[in-house]
Amino acid sequence: MPAERYAICFTPSPHDGLAIVGANWIGRNAFSGAPVEPPTIVGLPLSEIAFHTAVPRRYGFHGMLKSPFHLADGVSESLLLKQLMRFAARFAPFTLPPLKIVQRRDTLALATMVSVPSLNQLAESIVIEFDHLRAPLSEAEIERRDTGSLTPEQFANLHRWGEPDVLSAFSFHMPLTGPLTAREVPRMERFLAAFFGPILLEPVEVDHIALFIEEEPGAPFCVHSLHPMGELRARRSA
Repeated sequence: MPAERYAICFTPSPHDGLAIVGANWIGRNAFSGAPVEPPTIVGLPLSEIAFHTAVPRRYGFHGMLKSPFHLADGVSESLLLKQLMRFAARFAPFTLPPLKIVQRRDTLALATMVSVPSLNQLAESIVIEFDHLRAPLSEAEIERRDTGSLTPEQFANLHRWGEPDVLSAFSFHMPLTGPLTAREVPRMERFLAAFFGPILLEPVEVDHIALFIEEEPGAPFCVHSLHPMGELRARRSA
């Protein structure tokens, strides 16, 4: 099995305001891989920010559409890129409604205030249409992802699609922290709302799909390539 893993995601363009603020918060630029100096926030030590952002820092600022996967035997990176380029051209760009800070299980993330059918359809199509390119999960990988708290639907998804939170179980989010205790959540939520507040008023355009790569086990994920959506790059609201 190849060492590389790939993930298909949404991430704002590198010079987009949300991308800059997101990279500033998690402490790493997903495009260059370079570390970014953490923000100075009164009442929140830099060491605490670094600790709570360790998990999202490894993955880069993103919203997952297809979880990390190895390529199946006989599938090359060039084939993946070719299919992703063709796939992206079939979907018209759209604009997300305002984002907000939400609690997702024991973490905090950015998510849309309402469901976005265009985004849900995009994610579902990616999971289904790229499934034949991924290598099946090993028993060890299934055990790691089966936390013991999966619903029957999530359990079935894990074994069929290699990830539990897909199709009707999908919920778009952009992780901002690793696991938090119940006591830590309200405090961190206040800091995040203040830090991200102004940028969350701006529209977020989904006009490309990002391919992320983990070049070797445990390495940080970086943006490999961006794939523009829409033949004519027409704009429409979600």
